[in-house]
Parts: sequence; C-alpha cells; structure tokens
Amino acid sequence: MAVKYNPKKIEKKWQKFWEEKKIFKASDISKKKKFYVLDMFPYPSGAGLHVGHLRGYIATDVIAKKRMMEGFNVLHPMGWDAFGLPAENYAISHKIHPEVAVKRNIKRFKKQIQNVGLGYDWSREINTTDPNYYKWTQWIFLQMFKRGLVLESWEPVNWCPKCKTGLANEDVEEGRCERCGEKIEKKPLRQWIIKITKYAERLLSDLKLLDWEEEIIEQQKNWIGKSIGAEIKFKIFKEGEKKKLTQITIFTTRLDTIFGCTFLAIAPEKVEPLLPWVLNRDKVKAYSKEAQRKSEIERSEEKKKTGVKLKGIEAENPFTGERIPIFVADYVLPHYGSGAIMAVPAHDERDYEFAKKFSLEIKEVVRPRDKKEKSLPFVEDGILINSGKFSGLSSKEAREEMLKWARKRKIGKKAIYYKMRDWVFARQRYWGEPIPLVFCENCKKKIEAGRKKGFNKGELLNPGWIAIPEKDLPVKLPKVKYYRPTGTGESPLANIKKWVKTKCPKCGSEAKRETNTMPQWAGSCWYYLRYIDPKNDKAPFSKKKEKYWMPVDLYVGGAEHATRHLLYARFWHKFLYDIKVVSTKEPFKKLKHVGIILAADGRKMSKRWGNVVNPDDVVKEYGADTLRLYEMFIGPFGEKAAWKPDAIIGMRRFLEKVWKLKERVIKKEKEISKDLKIILHQTIKKVSEDIEEFKFNTAISQLMILLNALEKEKEIPLNVYKIFLKLLAPFAPHISEELFSFYEKRSIFRSSWPQFDKRYIQAPKVLLIVQIDGKTRDKFEVEAGLSQEKAKALALSREKIKKHLEGKKIIKVIFVQGKLINFVTKK
Repeated sequence: MAVKYNPKKIEKKWQKFWEEKKIFKASDISKKKKFYVLDMFPYPSGAGLHVGHLRGYIATDVIAKKRMMEGFNVLHPMGWDAFGLPAENYAISHKIHPEVAVKRNIKRFKKQIQNVGLGYDWSREINTTDPNYYKWTQWIFLQMFKRGLVLESWEPVNWCPKCKTGLANEDVEEGRCERCGEKIEKKPLRQWIIKITKYAERLLSDLKLLDWEEEIIEQQKNWIGKSIGAEIKFKIFKEGEKKKLTQITIFTTRLDTIFGCTFLAIAPEKVEPLLPWVLNRDKVKAYSKEAQRKSEIERSEEKKKTGVKLKGIEAENPFTGERIPIFVADYVLPHYGSGAIMAVPAHDERDYEFAKKFSLEIKEVVRPRDKKEKSLPFVEDGILINSGKFSGLSSKEAREEMLKWARKRKIGKKAIYYKMRDWVFARQRYWGEPIPLVFCENCKKKIEAGRKKGFNKGELLNPGWIAIPEKDLPVKLPKVKYYRPTGTGESPLANIKKWVKTKCPKCGSEAKRETNTMPQWAGSCWYYLRYIDPKNDKAPFSKKKEKYWMPVDLYVGGAEHATRHLLYARFWHKFLYDIKVVSTKEPFKKLKHVGIILAADGRKMSKRWGNVVNPDDVVKEYGADTLRLYEMFIGPFGEKAAWKPDAIIGMRRFLEKVWKLKERVIKKEKEISKDLKIILHQTIKKVSEDIEEFKFNTAISQLMILLNALEKEKEIPLNVYKIFLKLLAPFAPHISEELFSFYEKRSIFRSSWPQFDKRYIQAPKVLLIVQIDGKTRDKFEVEAGLSQEKAKALALSREKIKKHLEGKKIIKVIFVQGKLINFVTKK
C-alpha cells in the first residue's frame, strides 16, 4: 500500500536536516558569484507573525533557493529590529520589562519562521538590542557627531502626547503619530538632529543608480522635494514712510508672476522680528501661538484660510515699486524656503482663497498660451501680460530674464530648497540605544573662552557636549524597574542619578550623560552590513567581506518604508561611503515591495478586528509547503490580495498529486513524446523567468500544467520527474527534498537548476476572434503574444475579412491581445 503524503512527518525531518547540514549557510568569501537577498527585518511584537508578514519572506526564500541551485554563494539572513516604541509600548501594556518581552517575542517569531521552512543563515542572526550590535550603532553616530552632522536643537518638534516623545516628520502621518494614531502637537524640546539635508541632492540624484520600482522612486523624490527658484528681497517700511525698516527674503519657483504679487504672507514662526513695528502685535502674537498648535498637514490642507494683517507696516514689490500689505498666515510653513512668500492670488490656489477672504487685489499677469478664456487662478506656465518690459515672454523666458534683472540690482539670486527636513534623532523614552555623549560644564566654558584645541567639530558646534571615547563603547542601557515615559520632555533615564552622573572623558570634571535615546530607525539604518560580519568585535564589519557582498542584490519589504527606513538607510550608507567604511554609493541595488494580504473580510489583518490568520494554524492543518504555495499563488506579488481559507485546499490537493506521481516514476531511460517535451521545456523557461519577475502565481500555474501533463503518462522517466521536483523545490522545499531523497543522497538544493532546450520552446497558440463593427466574421489560431500590427496584417490577409471590408474604410482598430481584433469601419 502506497504511503500517504504526511507533511507533519516530513517537514520537521527536513528542517532538522537543513539545520544540521548547514545547507543555507553562506561562505564569507567565495570564488562563486555572490547573491545577497534581504528581507526588511521585523520588530518582534507580542502578537507574533501573521500570514501577511510571511508573503515577502517566502518570496525571497524562493529566489534564494533558486540562486543556490544556479551555483551562487547566497546570503539570506534574518534578525530583529527590537528597540523602539513598538516593543516598549507592548511591554508597558503587558506590565513586563521590554528586555523580557523582546526575548520572548523573538523566540516565538523565530519558531514561526522555522516552521515554514525559510532557508535563513541563522549563524548571522542579529538583534539591535544586543550591546555587541548597538556598540557599532553608537560608533557610527559618533563619526557623524565628530564631523559636525549632529546638532543639539531647541526648536518645536512633533510631540505625541500618548507615546510621550518627540517624533521625526517621517513618523507623522496626516498629523497623527504613525505608531499610536494620536494627534501630534508642536512642543519646544531639547533634542538632537542629524543634518540629513546636507545629503539631499545626492539622495535625489543617486536614485538613477537604482533598480527600484517607479512608485518608490517617486515617493522618495516627493519627500525630498527639490524646488528650484529664486530668493528675492522685499523692503519693509512703516506705512506711508520712505525709510526702510528691514527686509524680508522670500523664495519662489514662479518669479514670472511677481508683477501679480499683491501681498506678502509670513509663517507664524517667522513673524517675531517684525513685531516691534506692528501696531496690533497682541493680536498677531495670539494668532501665531494658536497656529503653531496645528500640525503642518492641517495648516497646508485647511480649506478655510486664516491670517492677521500686520498693521502699521508694508512691503515694497521690488519689480513694481508698489506698496503691499503683509499678513501672518498659517498656510505658510516655516521650513519651506524662508518661511515667507510673495502671494500672487491670480496664479496660486491658496493665495487666491486667502485674497478672496480678505478682499485683496487679484492681478492677472500670466495668460494661457492658447488665449482661451480660463478661470482664475491660472497656475500653469503661459505668456506674461501686465508685466512691464517682460510682457509677451513665456513663463520660462521671463523667469530667466527677471532673475538676471534681480541679480544686477543685488535684490535676488537663484536658490534651491528641499522639502525634507533634518532628522529629529532623540526620543524621550527608555527602550533605545543610549546616545554616547556627556555634558561637561567645564569644557563648555573652555570653548566659550576660545580655548578650542583638542575638541572635534561636533564638540565645537555643541559646546559642552563631549563624545564618549570609542574604546568605552558600548554605552549600555542601564537595567531599571521603572521605565514608563515621563511626559516631561525628559527620558526615564534622567531619573537614574547614579547612571547619569559621570566623569568627562575630555577633562575629568563632573559631567552628565545624555538621557535621550536613539529612535528605532537607528539600528535598522545599517543592519544589512552587520549580517556580513556579525561576530566582529574590532570593527562594524570587515572591509574585505563588505567589498565582496555589497551592494544588497535584492531587498524586499513594505512600501510604507519608502520615506523613512529606506531614506535613512541610504543616508547612513552615503555617510559611511564618505568616510571610506563602505565601498558602494548605494546599499540596495534592486527593491521590490510586497502587497499586503487582507483578511477574508476585506480588512487589514489586526487583533482589533479579530481577523488575523496565524501561520501556525495553517501549517498544523495543511502543512508548510501548502502555506508557502498559497502565499505565492494568492495574486500578483506587489498587489493587495484577500485571504480565502477555502482556496488553500487547492494547494494541498496539488501537493498530494505531486506525491502520488512518484508511483509512475521509472529509473530506466525512456523517450517522452514531443508534446510532453514542449510542455516540460516551456515550464522550465516560464518558471525560471517568472521567479525572476516576481510572477510567482503564474509560475505555480505553469507547474500545475506540467503536473496535469505528467499525470496522463503511464510511465515517467526519472530525469523528467527530477526536473519537475527541482522547479517545485523553491516553492515547496520539504516535499521536494523528500521525493528527491528517494533517488539521491544529496540535498535537492545542492543540485543544479534545470535548463530549457530552445528547440522545444514554442509559443502557445490561442484562438483569435476577428470582428468587423462588433460582429464576428472569422477566427483562427495565432501565437499567444502576437502584437497588434501582426494580428492586423494576418486578419486583413484572410479572404473572409477582405470580403466583409469591401467598400468600407477602417477608422479604428480595437485589439485585445490573445483574444480578439475588431475593425470599426465607415462606409
């Protein structure tokens, strides 16, 4: 009696075999060509992994296993992003210490991953909370500090009242904390910022070096937000007087519209220097204070425009000499340009709405090129009108000529601004990497007194703040019982007096440790480099190993990280390149995003909705290989897909058929039919290509076609069966190993990937329907991928079609590839 397919028995067997034989362990350096495939490592939440998390991991595993069989030295590692708010909030809610929670959660995650048969090199496992790891996170931070890229700041930050910490702009979504959904506030706070804006142009221009999806490239471009324009000086006067009080510099990308400027608008944060001359300063102050409580998204997207006129002062348009009013308005943001704008109501939607509300003049100075009437505001380029000697020029020509005019009079210059802001790099929380700096009052006095010898650039820019010597790293996070956030703007570490009090490493005086911690993103900025050399205690990694492995050949993860992790990691990598620690300009050569798996109810999987599917349950009922196949078959990889429990059984039945197929395998040589040869080699070609193109669902469909063909054979030669198993192995490794082991002692992943024979690659035929004015007039077989031009030529050459087209003129062709071609005619 034939042995039935029993996934429980064979899957544990092969998982143990792979671990013992180190099948998926990468060589540090090899003569083989390398392939570095990487997943965005998870933060180990208490909820564990659900089936949506595994979609990306299984995809990279499929590709990694295929590459191994193609003869590559494959690095496919996994680790844990375990510092930060998610882990700490979980620990607080469950009344346990974050360290305990993280260890427990990692154990669960790792077991779930291993149960699915993912072929990670566990000898390289990393954890961002391990002092041996974050020692080097601190080291990289210190290199930035010493070179002047890190600054202490007191500017208002995004404050989450629920998480009780400051947040970077990238951590705020539509005015709310990305983690907890609480509405953020603006709060003055002592913080650290990293000057990522110094790398803005390189972060933008080097996108051309990457094989990334256009969607992610565009998100990065938009976040960096490069604007090329001009800075123009506007003189400020008391109303009706000729003596200049001061001047305001505005930034504009539409200098061609300056003759239509009818007022200036200033951000609430930038109005204070003008207040001494303002008659209604109390009203202006009150408005500014209230405006600063709003998020930037609220201010920029609010439909009802608000503002207050600065009574008693006015500005002069430098191009017209006209005096115009000045307003403080919250739709003007402080960090874009100079925080002041020239308002041109006729050619800007927000200026137009503001002018209408306050009954301000609206001057049209640009008309459409086609001279057709167009309602205001007209915001596109056009031809200048009512613009003095510049009238008649195109917008582009006018911008160039106006800038020349402004330069000549020393009132303007070309300018480039970026929407991206410097990175707020301090969190007022416990569970994070300690910032390796101390504050020394004595050293501060020395710097202020001009005795600057021996201090590095960072220490000079931040008087009193001294870098911890590299030999004293890591600065370990102290173990505490009480770690809840204070909400005062201070980290809980500030309460640990014994830890805070220390000696200055520079002068030996009394000093205090920095008590803010690093954000969660710190450890994930460079983790891909540590995988290369995870046990190194002398350096972050070996330069020789880094040069062999970098860049990462394929990186897979969620698109939601496009403007945070991916931007930060690219920045850290460029900095490391500048200090000659890494050999490549970019870390990730190719990037693919994974589409989320929705629950059966169509919603995102969440404990809140009670719709989470635990992979452990699926493995227990159907087996890991069934789960893997279903995850890859569920739909196009980069798109959303709904989990359908009833559909999983189809994958299990497919594997049962594969199992039964062994009963027809013969070891003797036997010639197979030409038709089977064609299907076999078409399958080799299609599966090989589809895996590379992330078309996993169609690759599995093709395997099903081959299986159906093999089931019709009374006898299946062993060499054909082995080819089928090799093609299946990356998707369903356990059953493939088990069946392959009946004939060979080595692992299937130590065998070679099949190659197709071009002689048997024929394009499949499809029936093409030919219609004339929607009526079917003919049908015939063509190659499936036939182009419209060839389909049209073939159709028009057929007698039936010629007859029906007599005396008619074709005015349109409707073509659906592989299905139909329709000629729309006119008599």
